Parts: sequence; C-alpha cells; structure tokens
Amino acid sequence: MAGARPRYRFGEFVLSPSRRVLLRGGREVPLIPRYLDLLLLLLERRHEAVHRREILARVWSDVVVSDGALSQAVRSLRRALGEGSREEPPFIRTVSRHGYQFVFPEVFEENDGGPLQPPAPAAAAALADPWEAGLATLCDPRAAEDERREAAERLHALGTAETLRRLVARRGPAEARALLRDSRWDVAGAGAVPLLGQPGASRAIRALVGLRLRHAARLLRSRWSAASLGGGLAGMTGGLLGGLLLGSTASGPGSLRVVFPLAVIGFLVGGIGAAGVGAGLAVAEALARSARSFGLVALGAAGGGVVAALAHGVGRSALEGIFGHELSFVGGSFEGFCVGATSGLGYALATHPRGGGMAAPTGVARLRAAAIVAVVCGAGFVALARSGGRLGGVSLDFMARSFQGSQVGLAPIARLFGEPELGPRSRAALAAYEGLLFGFGLTLGLTRRPPPRRLGPASASDPHHRTQIP
Repeated sequence: MAGARPRYRFGEFVLSPSRRVLLRGGREVPLIPRYLDLLLLLLERRHEAVHRREILARVWSDVVVSDGALSQAVRSLRRALGEGSREEPPFIRTVSRHGYQFVFPEVFEENDGGPLQPPAPAAAAALADPWEAGLATLCDPRAAEDERREAAERLHALGTAETLRRLVARRGPAEARALLRDSRWDVAGAGAVPLLGQPGASRAIRALVGLRLRHAARLLRSRWSAASLGGGLAGMTGGLLGGLLLGSTASGPGSLRVVFPLAVIGFLVGGIGAAGVGAGLAVAEALARSARSFGLVALGAAGGGVVAALAHGVGRSALEGIFGHELSFVGGSFEGFCVGATSGLGYALATHPRGGGMAAPTGVARLRAAAIVAVVCGAGFVALARSGGRLGGVSLDFMARSFQGSQVGLAPIARLFGEPELGPRSRAALAAYEGLLFGFGLTLGLTRRPPPRRLGPASASDPHHRTQIP
C-alpha cells in the first residue's frame, strides 16, 4: 500500500511498524508504545541527529513530561537492544547539546505486509523468561523509582494478568502492586490492577498515594506558573481592550487614563485566579487518573475557591482598612469555586492524554483545546453572572461607584447594550468576554511545553555522549 511504513531489519532485530512489534531472533522484545515510537522515529531519521525538542513533540505529543523522560526512554531502548555500557554504542548515540541518532550501519528496509517468522519452539523455550528480569527490578526496594516504574510498564506490555499472577506467587512487596497500578495508565492495553481485597492492600494503597503525591508535586512545580502567566496575560488583554473601549465611549480628556490601570488589574486578577485553578488541574492529572474528568472538575473548583477566598479576604481587608469602604459586593470563594469547576470541565472535554504527564496538545490541537475551554468558561461565566455571581467587571463597577470621582465606572459600556447601568444584558456580555479570555489563556498556559534542557558535554547519566553532529 502506498505510503505504508517499511519494516526495518538491523543486526538480529526486526521492527514492524504495522504490527508495532520489535523482534530479536524471532522473539518479541517487550517495549511500551512510546519507546517503540521513539525507536521507529530514530530509525526513520537515522541519517541525521534528531533534536530532543522534535522527539518530545513527536513521541510525547499529547502530554508534558519531565525532562528525564526522554533520557529514561533512551536508556530503556539501549537495554532492550543489548547495548550495555559500551564506550561506543552500536545502535543509539547521544549527540551532545542536541539529541540522539541511530548509528547502526546496516539497516535494511522491506515490505511490512509479509508474515513475520516466529521463533522455532525449541529456540523460544531456550530463551530466558521475559517476566523474571522485570519482576526482579520491580520488587527490588534498592532500585530507583524510575527503574521500577519502567519495569512495571514493560511487564504491562508483556501482560498484566500474568504479571499479577507471578507477583502473587513470589509474594512481591505491596509497593510493586502500587507501581503496577499507577503505571497502567501509561501503557495502552494494560489490564486492571486491583488493590482492595489483595494481600497487603493497605500498604499498597499508602504506597500508591505517596507515588501520586510526589507526581502531583512535580506537576504543580512545573505547570502552575505557566497557567498563572497564561491567565494573567489573558486578564491583561481583557483589561487593555476593555479600557480602550471604555475610553472611546466615555467623554472627557482623561478617559483613556483608565487603560493602563485596567490592564494591570486584569493581569493580577487573571494571574491569581489562573494560579489557583491551574494548580488544581495539575494536581488532578496526577491524583485522579482513574476518574480524570471528575478530578479535574473537583480539584479545579477547590483550587479556584481557595485562592479566591484568600484574595477576597486580603483585598477586602486592605481596601476597607485604607479607604473605610464596605466591599462585601466583591466576588469571593463561591465565584472562584464556580470558575474552577467550569475550567476543569472544559479542560476535561478538550484534552484526552494517553497518560504519563499533564495533557499538552500541540499546534492546531492546542488552539482547538484552548477554544473549547474558552467556550465552556464563557458559558459558565454567563450562568454565574445570571445567578448573581460577581465576576471581575461587575466587582470593578461596584468598587468604582464606591469611590467618588472614579473614572472606571462601566455605565458607558452598559449603554452599548441599551441599559443605563450594568444590567442583565451587559453583565452577561461582560461575563462571556471574561470567560472566553480566561479559559483561552489558562489553557494556553497549562499546555505550554517547556523547552528541553540542554544536554551537557559529559552527562554522568549517559556514557554514550558525543560532541559532534555528523
């Protein structure tokens, strides 16, 4: 068939893209799907060094992962190919400060439509049991967590049910079952890993909670600032455009002086709100893997509510202490809770990661996800405004009317909708405007892919570094 990928033969290995399998001497080498995708990419581009940024965009196209995920994948491929710790790697070499290249000289391409020759029964029986090495690493408390997780993923690729049967037979530690449970979401086709009713269930549950809390902390550190910046820029844009519109519709020589203050206020309000909601969504991606949509809504709401309550309390106390005004009309935790829940619902509908990190679509898919979240947030913000909720524009208008001589009252905008003051139509329009911008900016921030870390000239974790690009 035209456009079909060829089959690759190199050394004693055969890689079949159509069957998604790597064979060594006729026997399948267990690889999780992403690692197989990485090997296929390096084979297809074997005449050049592939940049880390391109590898992450191709192989981890739907999620943001830590910078070590690629290094771990390459180490796993080298072990699967039998490279060991040789000084001159026969298959994959590291190109310092750039990426990786497949360097085995004799690679043959052939039609991938023909049958793959299975190993002879006697030869297959003579090969080592593929489960044993993985189980030994998984059950070894001295092994690093990433090595044990990789072993769990390889065991899922071999077969979840058989892995669990063997784990019970060898009385493996409860932490091993927890790792199998957590890693099942990263391997397509992996089976269920029950905890309740199993030996050591309470220890396995505690270990699983610890794993996910550590994962949540890593995601929180890497994503909340990006979400905050995205929300802040969206708020600044909203304040800037709103200030220009207000200045163009108001009379008086100082009417445009509100543009800069509104942009600053929009940046602060949007950034603080997005920080809370984004933190909740990042934590949900790590903790609620079996109930992702519910987790995103619940923890997004929690994050938004907590931050809104704190900001409301601090801001209200400061303004009332300085100016002596009662500011009970400024929105608080209820509005933050609703904003977070709406954002979480939109994010759940717009993103569907295969696992392994925070959802991060790229290109057109990223813009589509941002647009979906924006529409959901816009609709949610309108419903909140109609139910009496006080969002940014409404709160700002109330505050402006509390200070004599203020120039930021929104009556000129309300008159564009045929209302002398903010009414149902103008409030709904403001809410939709704020929701669209907030949802779009939040999603662009959350899905921003950080640039890959530059490789050092002599990485201690990778003995196969090189300094020249061929």
